[in-house]
Amino acid sequence: MAGQLIVGLDVSSRARAEEIVALLGDDVDFYKIGYQCFYGADGFALGKALLAAGKKVFFDLKLLDIDNTVEQGVAAIAATGATMLTVHAYPQCMRAAVRGAAGSGLSILGVSVLTSMDDADLREAGFARDTAGLVALRAQQARDAGIGGLVASAHEAAMVLDIVGAELSIVTPGIRPAGSPAGDQKRVMSPAEALSAGASHLVVARPIIEAADPAAAARAILAEMNTGTRLA
Repeated sequence: MAGQLIVGLDVSSRARAEEIVALLGDDVDFYKIGYQCFYGADGFALGKALLAAGKKVFFDLKLLDIDNTVEQGVAAIAATGATMLTVHAYPQCMRAAVRGAAGSGLSILGVSVLTSMDDADLREAGFARDTAGLVALRAQQARDAGIGGLVASAHEAAMVLDIVGAELSIVTPGIRPAGSPAGDQKRVMSPAEALSAGASHLVVARPIIEAADPAAAARAILAEMNTGTRLA
């Protein structure tokens, strides 16, 4: 049942981010740098430092702009040696991102529907499709664009796997171990459930970085990922 754990460094200071990385030590080798860390904690420089230390970095920047801007922005991230980068899963944007990442090891991930959104939110935003329908469309478009994978709720992971196949990554945020509050997430699953549904990578932030003992929290999630059972 093993998949890859990505810990989200959703903090506002580089010192706190580095403290978390030190606490997690060799147990975790893959980190997500999103808006909060990128803009508030010198996340670009932090990412390069993590890469230099042998860690893998996922820049979760959700790019969406005109083709040239996306292509050049992706090329700049690719030059760091990062492992993953998100763009919004619009066909034109994904195709531009593929061009920007050409020749590098950077995997482009298309963001389908945020895990903080449900059918009512999509209706309010003007979409005619429900959550599953829009994720399915984005999965087909991601596959056709030739990107590396899709970001989707674990609730849609099995459907996405059927569409894109095992070659593409299925990266699932909204992971909540038993007893963890959902917070602003509306479509959540436990680590074991998400992997069983077809996820290849689990993104976990608050249940680890806000825990009294982040290392113990990470080890419990890793144990569940590796065995399908919770660590007592």
